Amino acid sequence: MVTSEGKVYEGDLVGVDEKLNIILNNVLGAGKNVYKVVLNSDFVKEIRLVEKPFDLRALAERLNRVFPGMVKIMEDIRSIIVMDKIKVTEQGVEGSGLAVERVKSVFDEFMRETKE
Repeated sequence: MVTSEGKVYEGDLVGVDEKLNIILNNVLGAGKNVYKVVLNSDFVKEIRLVEKPFDLRALAERLNRVFPGMVKIMEDIRSIIVMDKIKVTEQGVEGSGLAVERVKSVFDEFMRETKE
């Protein structure tokens, strides 16, 4: 992120409020030992995305083909819930039961395809 004053900040984007103020965690460029920075939107000149975000919706659509009507996207926690008991995030699949193996295989295939 570049400010109108030319300062550059790098970090994990964790929030944007209603006034478009930006919240970054694990910030580089803000000094030593800075964990979180809130930047006023009036001073934000440019935001650069350095890696492609995980496509939660595309994975949910694929899971919905295998488990029709049993897939819910939980945007607030960046998760997909399958059959109300299997949780899928960018990090992997959590849950138990026979369906977990099928969800894991869909997840693994999706991850392989998106990394290519």
